Amino acid sequence: MNWNILDFTQILSAFVVLFALIDVLGSVPIFLNFKTGGKDVNPMQAAVYSFIIMTAFLFVGDWVLKLFNVDVSSFAVAGALVIFIISIEMIFGVEIFKNDAPGGSRTLVPIVFPLIAGPGTFTALLSMRAEFEVPNIIIALFLNMVLVFLVLKYLNVVERIVGVSGVYVMRKFFGIILMAIAVRLFTANINALLHSLQ
Repeated sequence: MNWNILDFTQILSAFVVLFALIDVLGSVPIFLNFKTGGKDVNPMQAAVYSFIIMTAFLFVGDWVLKLFNVDVSSFAVAGALVIFIISIEMIFGVEIFKNDAPGGSRTLVPIVFPLIAGPGTFTALLSMRAEFEVPNIIIALFLNMVLVFLVLKYLNVVERIVGVSGVYVMRKFFGIILMAIAVRLFTANINALLHSLQ
């Protein structure tokens, strides 16, 4: 790695952008929702898988989408639909996702994708390559994954502070917030998608 291209300003800027998009603190009620439902979430795996997936996408994401003739708008719309389904689960207390992962884990789907490594972060990574040096983006991404690990690791502390009733209220409230995010992501990309189809 060429250490001369490391730039604290770029690292900080990329960190802030990714932190806002990943929104791990805002996703705490979602993580607690899975935990109280008996769904296993492995903090280390979630952080490592997310880091690997997003780093790989940083280098080959644009090529992969073009390979399958899928544009970023289509990818974002698909991710929005998945997030919308998760919000329905939280608001109405129903289970739509079939829990068919080995051992009942929800680490890969939907924790890693689309909550952590989602369409928003993928799109941001592709756009940041045009203005930031890749090593700076990777460092910012790594720091975000450290934060993701710590939040998931100490969910019990958060749960004890908030309490059972608090978790219930937060689950419903953030379910609505998550639904709004899904709708915004969908509407922001559906026009571009329809325009490309025409």
